[in-house]
Amino acid sequence: MKIKVPASSANLGPGFDSIGLAVSLYLTVTVKGAAKEWQIDHQLGDLPHDKHNMIVQTALQVAPQLSHQHLEVSSDIPVTHGLGSSSSAIVAGIELANQLANLKLTKAAMVEIASQIEGHSDNVAPAILGGLVVGTNIDQHFDAVEAPLPPYDFVAYIPAYSLATKKARAVLPRQLDYHSAIHASAVANTLVAALFKQDYSLVSELMEADNFHEQYRAQLVPELMPIRQVGHVYGATTYLSGAGPTVMTMITPDKTVAFIEALRKKGLSDRIEVLHPDRNGVVVDDQ
Repeated sequence: MKIKVPASSANLGPGFDSIGLAVSLYLTVTVKGAAKEWQIDHQLGDLPHDKHNMIVQTALQVAPQLSHQHLEVSSDIPVTHGLGSSSSAIVAGIELANQLANLKLTKAAMVEIASQIEGHSDNVAPAILGGLVVGTNIDQHFDAVEAPLPPYDFVAYIPAYSLATKKARAVLPRQLDYHSAIHASAVANTLVAALFKQDYSLVSELMEADNFHEQYRAQLVPELMPIRQVGHVYGATTYLSGAGPTVMTMITPDKTVAFIEALRKKGLSDRIEVLHPDRNGVVVDDQ
């Protein structure tokens, strides 16, 4: 059995902790069979190879009765880079428990479980449902609504350095004044309306008008503003993916190559991936 989970790009500017998009980088978990102890084979650096691995920890949280398994894990989602690497592991763990314990969980139930574990739904919901998802926690449960997919390429500039979410949250203000909060909320609300209306000229304007987090995190991700400036030359829209440091640019496919060439000419030499919205979310192949 093979479980495949997409990466996710959260916030989309002002949709802070509430909007997320599944994109075409993947975590894959292959179940090799029963084992004497949990064994996780991977080439992902210092992540645990035993029961302490996040995938196993999540699976056991959902189904404590699971027997030990031998897993093979691969991923092209960079860790601590704002592309939902932890969320993909959580979703993989839930699906692993779902399959091995025959829980027959619905996608909605999986979103609820994953959101309770992760804390909010902007990364886990799109990794489960696929596509573009708007969601929030209310009255001790999570609501997630699927929105139309933008017909664009998403060019991810992935700096070599990592940025822990804890550090990225530490630079945020503890509170906003009332009028600033109202304005920030109004921008986010209008962005959601524009996404559902598929008015992408308005989406482009609003996506770069965040007042919740980007202006504070820009000091941690110096690539954000230069990439945004280059993007404007090509009619593109740029935002900080999740907590960063990945910088994501939404661009029409016919301009993608020229945009990337312009980034390279500007001296931006780190990893670049041309991504597309993933429509499926987590999928299981019984092989």
